[in-house]
Amino acid sequence: MRKVTLRIIPFIMLLYFIAFLDRVNIGFAALTMNQELGFSPTVFGLGAGIFFLGYFLFEVPSNLILHKVGARIWIARVMITWGLVSGCMAFVQGTTSFYTLRFLLGVAEAGFFPGIILYLSYWFPAARRAQVTAIFMAAAPLSTALGSPISAALLEMHGALGFAGWQWMFVIEAIPAVLLGIVVLFYLTDRPAKAKWLTDEEREWLQNTMLVEEQARASKQGHTSVWRGLADRRVLALALVYFGTSAGLYTLGIWSPQIIHSFGASSLNIGFLNAFPAVIGVAAMVLWARHSDRTGERSWHVIGACLLAAGGLIYAGNVSSLLTVILALTIVTVGISASKPPLWSMPTLFLSGPAAAAGIATINSIGNLGGFVGPMMIGVIRQQTGSYTWGLYFVAALLGISSLVVLWLSAGNKKAQAIDLPHPKIH
Repeated sequence: MRKVTLRIIPFIMLLYFIAFLDRVNIGFAALTMNQELGFSPTVFGLGAGIFFLGYFLFEVPSNLILHKVGARIWIARVMITWGLVSGCMAFVQGTTSFYTLRFLLGVAEAGFFPGIILYLSYWFPAARRAQVTAIFMAAAPLSTALGSPISAALLEMHGALGFAGWQWMFVIEAIPAVLLGIVVLFYLTDRPAKAKWLTDEEREWLQNTMLVEEQARASKQGHTSVWRGLADRRVLALALVYFGTSAGLYTLGIWSPQIIHSFGASSLNIGFLNAFPAVIGVAAMVLWARHSDRTGERSWHVIGACLLAAGGLIYAGNVSSLLTVILALTIVTVGISASKPPLWSMPTLFLSGPAAAAGIATINSIGNLGGFVGPMMIGVIRQQTGSYTWGLYFVAALLGISSLVVLWLSAGNKKAQAIDLPHPKIH
């Protein structure tokens, strides 16, 4: 398993690092782009969030195609197309092109994240899955931590060759997606059976381990068809939970640079200040997921993290200095980051085969609509009130709802057993 981890996890972390950077670099572009193009907070919030409408519409079909044709070909396709669309963001001239390209970026990237979650379920037994998911997902806060200073520095290229700094940022940060998409074709292995980099004994052990686990799931739950995965009420409930966490995540990713800017920080300083909460979030995510794996408990790990993030957002709505807003954003980042791995360990505990592909994609597609609603409502409420406060309260309420839904799922022995299945020890 150490060999599998070292082969797969660092590479897919790099892919997600680039994916998340291309999703949220719009937050840094806004520091100068909004004024140059005359975008109001409402226009920006809607355009930033409309990404998730395209994502929503094409998520399930994309993940089912990945399950059928294999991760190698499909992840490569996703990365190359999203890289090309992200680069075209440099040529936005008004609201129509802004909305169109953000929507197409969502269409292009649909299937990437749930595809990777599904891919991990092919390679890692359930008892290890939260921890490896956490390590993979640490790429999101790492993308903020490392990408924020890079994005801020690229804004300083304003005027080079007659282009604005935000245009340079979009083009330069899109190039790695296209290049890595080509690398995926040669590096990624679809299934353990095709892993020539494992010995025969290692390959046979891993295949048998994963097969026994999948058969046990299928015989106990019977959820192997696409429609069963789509219709399972636990899938729909987890989608609602993920809706709140996505609203929180993308409120941070898209609006935190402007929130920090409102306290008087310069663009370059914002790059470094925005990185600090993400660094703390990485450590919290990995440690919390390790504890979840060790105890075999998922539900309360999600509830506690969501409530922490909600409290941080309420605090952020009442701060009065740059220091306290960074502290508040750190609390939110820790809560949001820590909630993800135990949450994403739940679906593959009661779904298998095509049902898992459909179920994971459904959770991600519906849940990511929170990434549309959260940032959009921040923009609308800010334009109406002149403050971020009530928008942050709104997102905090969504996280509170997420906590209540998980509590409902875990209430009673039958529901608790459906979500928190016992985890076998892997020796």
